[in-house]
Amino acid sequence: MTLAERDLKVIWHPYTQMQTAQPPVSIVRGEGALLFDEDGKSYIDAVSSWWTNIHGHAHPHIAQKVAEQLKELEHVIFAGFTHKPAVELAERLLAILPSNQAKAFYSDNGSTAVEVAIKMCLQYWHNQGQPRTKILAFKNAYHGDTFGAMAVSGRSAFTAAFDSLLFEVEFIDLPTEENIQNLKSQISNLKSQLACFIFEPLVQGSAGMIMYEAEYLEQLMAHCRAEGVLMIDDEVFTGFGRTGRRFACNHVQTEPDIMCFSKGLTGGTMAFGLTTCTQKIYDAFLSNDKMKTLFHGHSYTANPVACAASLASMNLFLDEQTEINIARIVQAHSTFAQRVAAHPKVKTVRQTGTIVALEWETGENTSYFSNLRDKLYHHFLNRGIVLRPLGNVIYILPPYCITDDQLAYIYAEIEKALGEI
Repeated sequence: MTLAERDLKVIWHPYTQMQTAQPPVSIVRGEGALLFDEDGKSYIDAVSSWWTNIHGHAHPHIAQKVAEQLKELEHVIFAGFTHKPAVELAERLLAILPSNQAKAFYSDNGSTAVEVAIKMCLQYWHNQGQPRTKILAFKNAYHGDTFGAMAVSGRSAFTAAFDSLLFEVEFIDLPTEENIQNLKSQISNLKSQLACFIFEPLVQGSAGMIMYEAEYLEQLMAHCRAEGVLMIDDEVFTGFGRTGRRFACNHVQTEPDIMCFSKGLTGGTMAFGLTTCTQKIYDAFLSNDKMKTLFHGHSYTANPVACAASLASMNLFLDEQTEINIARIVQAHSTFAQRVAAHPKVKTVRQTGTIVALEWETGENTSYFSNLRDKLYHHFLNRGIVLRPLGNVIYILPPYCITDDQLAYIYAEIEKALGEI
């Protein structure tokens, strides 16, 4: 019995209609930008394994640091205890974040990092006797699959079964030159009720790699700051170089109050989440009244092994070669985007940093459920490329170690597909 056959007997896969899905591809090892199945076939991981794997698979430096940590301390309760990897990671990350970020709170993944941020904001106002319960978010947003994270995400197929159970959120359009003044007015009218504004900076990933300009995000953030509205910058996807700079917030001047991290935090090695905040927010929870405590935690909060993986990933991220690789990918994407932009089957092509997205012309509106999705997915898989289209939107989001030849192959196969499909 193959690994895939054994899998189908016992496993329920995410985002998958199990009745109609093809058997999963059985991956046995990874190396750099490549994955290898049990038959020895290689695949270029063009989506960084769900946007997490920024340095390549089975990176020896991360593997070494994880192994060393496992022999020293694998886990300890993080209420009333601490350990060196957690302290060092917080110190090093805060040192490269916007200057107002002062404290780090550890969790398990991107959804929980967002849950922590939302709870911080809601309780911040509650602790001051000024309860504010409304949250501002962008239409089509995606912030995770736990209930709080779903509530601040756009209503979609991801939330449909639970919509009646989600708390009220004020959704606004992405900012543009045409609507920015109206958006500011909306914020001003709601400011006394708003606990916070949460946003994916510059790129809405799951919505189809929808991109918007830093100039108008900056105006929106500056207005929130002027009106006293707390801001949550969800960098789970965009953090650690994806937008061409260390963090997407580095494209704007106004500093967020809270930031959320996961995915690239450990270099894609293992699940981990982290939420940072300002000293002002932290101070609002300091009290002789124990009811003002942030009552939130996870069994694996600040897991030492995950902290060690994150520290190793940060070593690589801050290395000069990674900066060179990011710039190389940005340029290669730009050249490819210009080359295919005028193709009759390309509805739009857009790029932010190391993210390039191509919207396939289907004659219909863009849809997550486009029938083209499965055809494209299997077409590229047969050619040794892992691309996971969002409906009729193909995107390339590679590990920073990907070679020029591997990128050229991906681009060439997409161009061939434009002519064949």
